[in-house]
Amino acid sequence: MNIQIVSGVGTGPTKLSAFDSALGEAGVSNYNLIKLSSVIPLGAKVKVSSRPIDTQPGNWGDRLYVVMADTRVDTPNVEAWAGIGWVQNKKSGQGLFVEHEGANKSTVRRDIQASLEALQTTRNLNFGPVNMKVVGITCIQKPVCAVVMAIFQASGWKSDIRPKVRGLHK
Repeated sequence: MNIQIVSGVGTGPTKLSAFDSALGEAGVSNYNLIKLSSVIPLGAKVKVSSRPIDTQPGNWGDRLYVVMADTRVDTPNVEAWAGIGWVQNKKSGQGLFVEHEGANKSTVRRDIQASLEALQTTRNLNFGPVNMKVVGITCIQKPVCAVVMAIFQASGWKSDIRPKVRGLHK
């Protein structure tokens, strides 16, 4: 499995439109996002992608499974920062993600570092050095958003995913 780390910042007339703008910059605005918890599966390779996303998964409207950090701000002169950090066993590929948001870069970086250290400690593991991707933007007049996400995979919508209820399907 290849997991892409993408990021974007955006502005708009509302916080929601700023979020959509940031998703557009990351290249993932046309998906239905499904948030995951933060476990990296065995055999995974994590790669930081350029903007927009290096390899476009799936199609318009597909489910996109992600670990995501986003923050939205509409107060002038206030910063919006988001980041994802990860640690990974070099041999097995297994690892952990964390996502944090904040009002400045140093706080987000500090929280990512502290969280990954704590998650490894509770599991009695040491996956090695912390990696992270952090982005930010300052609100000038219009609302802003910063987003970072780890993209696991896209999945289409198939009729066979609905649960079959006795008597309703022939």
